[in-house]
Amino acid sequence: MEREMFKATCSECNEECEIPFNPTEGRPVKCDACFKKGRDNHRGGGRDRGFGGNRERRDFNVVCADCGRATTVPFKPTQGKPVLCRDCFKGK
Repeated sequence: MEREMFKATCSECNEECEIPFNPTEGRPVKCDACFKKGRDNHRGGGRDRGFGGNRERRDFNVVCADCGRATTVPFKPTQGKPVLCRDCFKGK
């Protein structure tokens, strides 16, 4: 079944676009290109991918708070909160 699309004007680039929801007056709307651009630094991708779709994964370099080993994690660490490597995390 094809999703209903609604016409709108992007609040960032002012281009006309179609979005997969009925826009609410007074709330900003972004075209797919501006939406994706804003999501580059976050999880997820475009609107058309849906939950669990192919998302680009961004890993962050960290040092394990328990064993001191350098590793990567798939989330942006919060300053002041310890991060564990996979092995130390599994052991807890």
